[in-house]
Amino acid sequence: MISAKKKKFKSAIEYEILLLPALLGFAIIFLYPAVKSIIYSFTDFSVFNRTISFIGLKNFIDIFHDDRLTAAIKNSTLYAVSFTVLQSAFAIPLAVALDSKIKTRNILRTVYYMPHIFSALIIGYVWSFNFSTSSFGLINNTLKDIGLGFLAQNWLGDPRIAIYSCIFVAVWQGTGYAMMLYVANLQSIPREMYESAVIDGASPFQSFRHITFSFLAPAMTITTLTGMIGGLKVYEQIVALTNGGPGYATETLTTALMYRGFTENRYGYASALAVIMMIGIMIISFIQLQILSKREDKLL
Repeated sequence: MISAKKKKFKSAIEYEILLLPALLGFAIIFLYPAVKSIIYSFTDFSVFNRTISFIGLKNFIDIFHDDRLTAAIKNSTLYAVSFTVLQSAFAIPLAVALDSKIKTRNILRTVYYMPHIFSALIIGYVWSFNFSTSSFGLINNTLKDIGLGFLAQNWLGDPRIAIYSCIFVAVWQGTGYAMMLYVANLQSIPREMYESAVIDGASPFQSFRHITFSFLAPAMTITTLTGMIGGLKVYEQIVALTNGGPGYATETLTTALMYRGFTENRYGYASALAVIMMIGIMIISFIQLQILSKREDKLL
């Protein structure tokens, strides 16, 4: 009996040793920089200061009196919420359609998923050309060619609509990824349930509401969590499209952080913003996970 326990303990130790390289990489790449950022957030660390001085909560207090960061918080929240909702709103109908017996469903799945493969930076640059007001701007020129020139806009230069243009690009790129998650989830739903619903006289809408939508809860949890986190951390796409402009119209938390840190060289201040972002995303993710987990338990 004792020998068996020793063997089991030895086997567990061997498996844990195999985890050490991954844990070491995690500590070097993520844990160490995170701890250093937390430490620097309480200092006046900058290239202009020869010595680093402890300043307490000053950086954190200054953040909430910074007009640029106030706009960034507003835009990041709008971007994250809109992206998360619209991504699923388009992905679910697409997934349902492409889970049917359409002959070209595999080709269509590939087509819709392809934008997700490319870098957000590349997608941003491509759409910056599409949104351009110059002679090569695809959208405005197409509108003029079909007699709808009055709908042409300065899509990225108008402060009133620039953020919505950025959200459109994010939804265009991210819908395919969410669609594939929903398709995978749909394929796990027993077909017998739909057959029983038809026998009971349920309409297609009732089947969707009570069966499809309920069983999509796990995929919805994943897409909601990743959508909110990705939306709050968006950077490359905004840089490629507007670089945070015009003015602060598309400024996000990450673009503001990079500006304060690497343009103004206020590393301590930028570290404080990074800490606030990290805590905020952790809290939002925890709340989402609790709500969505309860929803899964209730529906399933």
